[in-house]
Amino acid sequence: MNERDTRQLLCELAFSLFARGFSVGSAGNISARLTDGYLMTPTNSNLGRLEPSRLSKLDADFHHVGGDKPSKEVFMHRAFYRARADVGAVVHLHSTQATAVSCLPDVDQGNPIPPLTPYFVMRVGRHMPIIRYYRPGDPAMEPAIHAAAHDARAVLLANHGPVVSGKTLTDAVHAAEELEEAAKLFLMLRNQSPRLLDSDQVDDLLRTFS
Repeated sequence: MNERDTRQLLCELAFSLFARGFSVGSAGNISARLTDGYLMTPTNSNLGRLEPSRLSKLDADFHHVGGDKPSKEVFMHRAFYRARADVGAVVHLHSTQATAVSCLPDVDQGNPIPPLTPYFVMRVGRHMPIIRYYRPGDPAMEPAIHAAAHDARAVLLANHGPVVSGKTLTDAVHAAEELEEAAKLFLMLRNQSPRLLDSDQVDDLLRTFS
């Protein structure tokens, strides 16, 4: 996909997320890899009101080279791109259900949402750790995200929200949406004993749909 089409698609997908309540106000940010750098939503922008021509453009070393000033959270995107060669886009949201899970102290901090559905496994993967709390915009969280991203396609930032990667922009958005639904299911079933996918079923999904 060329840069012009990527700009247009990013704005369309961002609007869809905003319109359905995955992001409010100026919360959240999205980026996409280009052949010569990256596109990113600008700082303090509303995902429902983006303009393709004003998206931030960064070079291959994440220096701002065009468009509006990028999000102050560029480092969390950089952490995924540098950790995983297969990442083509990153989505950070404050989606309600996933953020709620990130606030729970008594869940497995290494993998808080169990394999409830095949689509969660297919789109998010086997592991999704919670990264300990950092102040929003604090670049000190980059090494923690980078370390986790080597083995995880997504992380939850404690008391903050999800950061989700994908091979393409569409993949990353779909994974973020699937994560929100999985978080909702997890919270609904938390005090029950749901049937989970076993390790063989998870392995089969990852082999088949990786």
